[in-house]
Amino acid sequence: MDEDIENQAKEAAETNALFNALKHDSEAQVGAIMGPLMGQNPEFREYGDQIAGVIAPVVEEVNGMSQKERRERLAELAPERLEALEAEDEEDEQALPKLPNAEEYDQVRMRMAPNPNGPWHLGSARMPAVIGTYKDIYDGWMLCRFDDTDPETKRPDLDAYDEILEAVEYLGFEPDKILKASDRLETYYEHARDLIEKGGAYTCSCPQAEFSEQKNAGEACPHRDKDIQTVKEEFERLVDGEYGDGEMVLRVKTDIEHKNPALRDFVAFRVIETPHPRAEATEYRCWPMLDFQSGIDDHLTGVTHIIRGIDLQDSAKKQRFVYDYFGWEYPEVVHWGHVNIDEYDISMSTSTIKELVDTGKLDGWDDPRAPTIASLRRRGIRGEAIVDAMVELGTSSSNVDLAMSAVYSENRERIDDETDRAFFVRDDPEHGGGAVEKSIEGGPDAGKPRVHPEHEDRGQRNIPAKGGVLLEESDLPPTGNRVWLKGYGCVEHTESGFKFVDASLDVTREENVDIVHWVSATDTQPVKMRTPEGDISGVAEPGLSTYDTDEMVQFERVGFARIDKQSEDETVVYFAHR
Repeated sequence: MDEDIENQAKEAAETNALFNALKHDSEAQVGAIMGPLMGQNPEFREYGDQIAGVIAPVVEEVNGMSQKERRERLAELAPERLEALEAEDEEDEQALPKLPNAEEYDQVRMRMAPNPNGPWHLGSARMPAVIGTYKDIYDGWMLCRFDDTDPETKRPDLDAYDEILEAVEYLGFEPDKILKASDRLETYYEHARDLIEKGGAYTCSCPQAEFSEQKNAGEACPHRDKDIQTVKEEFERLVDGEYGDGEMVLRVKTDIEHKNPALRDFVAFRVIETPHPRAEATEYRCWPMLDFQSGIDDHLTGVTHIIRGIDLQDSAKKQRFVYDYFGWEYPEVVHWGHVNIDEYDISMSTSTIKELVDTGKLDGWDDPRAPTIASLRRRGIRGEAIVDAMVELGTSSSNVDLAMSAVYSENRERIDDETDRAFFVRDDPEHGGGAVEKSIEGGPDAGKPRVHPEHEDRGQRNIPAKGGVLLEESDLPPTGNRVWLKGYGCVEHTESGFKFVDASLDVTREENVDIVHWVSATDTQPVKMRTPEGDISGVAEPGLSTYDTDEMVQFERVGFARIDKQSEDETVVYFAHR
């Protein structure tokens, strides 16, 4: 390759790598910048098989920079690219579109409607994140209504009511009102009676398969034209529990020839023999279907805007039939797509997670492997970080992808400046190898790394080195080579151990001497780190034992972690992210 082309490729690669790393707040990848690089520079294409090798060291150098250094370097090389990036950041701050016709209402009133069949998985956070943010934007009102009218298929978990409210609080929001649908059966019955009086509902005893066949053929059920008095009497017997499961339902009368069979005379009430777990609702056997219950409650609580999944479009259409009978105005509706979340091997499903917890395959809902809000909270992820990452997804009707790196990036911004640093040497063959002990000839008695590299006023840590040091096996240089023990100095690896070398920090840059973390061989604190990939054992500097539960530390070159438990024998931490 021509030398000029090679230099041009390196310069272009550095610009693209800087832009890529800043945009995504992560390390740049050779593969990710190859496309833009070749597209912007057609003259590189004939050297396509060589370019990757030329730019790889450049990308590696960019990945070794801090975000501040990357920004400063991009300002030198291509200030217009930095301006474009900052403009994108400003646009991203406006991720949520305006609510439809919000100006026509005295107050924007929205609702969350969780099913309390278990604590929330991570995907559940999207609803309170977006609705809570809209509430703040419009100075609106927010309801949390527990849709718990299915005591069998989606059986409520009595603990989940409080756990969900705690999750909402953790995310940074507080509902203006809290309702349980299972407290409101009499309200639904009264509206069903009114609907019957208006000729909008009828009792049906057709077997389900028989009714489906008639419905799909566009043929009316033989019970559709019952007189209102008979319907009223049969509904009261339905409410009184005189019918068994499947013997009688109440249907909303719609259009039996509607082009969508799902909307033809849908069920409003049915019998469920399984008692509700809440003592206040255990006597009821006649339960409303969600579309009926939810529609009634949305009107009675004055909801102006509903956000629901694109897969629930039929719900709005069903509820409009009921609203038309009562002469009510239907709320504004925003339908959004499903959110897909990367990183987890476990399905984002309450029933799946519950089964794994019940069978002992997960330690609990806050197991670091679980894709749950409780897990992220225990790992030290702040609720605002989840909210901001969810809000960035907007309300598109298309399916969207949430990268956990976005949550981690948001969290890192919030905790980096206030979080103390510490050294943790992993001693776990299953996760990267064991720790290696080395004596040191000469040099100081202890290392004095800063508590925080950017805050000299916070002081220094004291890590004894006189009795030898421990470092991770992968950081041990070949015999005869040097390594820089962070906060201590330069040492040379000899046949007998380490020998202190009086050198300046410049050797790490000018002579490529690696900087590594380490701990004392004689004064350490045992650590168990719980991570999404499994537990990791190791030892940390002695000062770790002084931190309180819930405090965060950053293990340098490893990542952020939350102190979960302290004892004389061991510190247990939960890994947050790098």
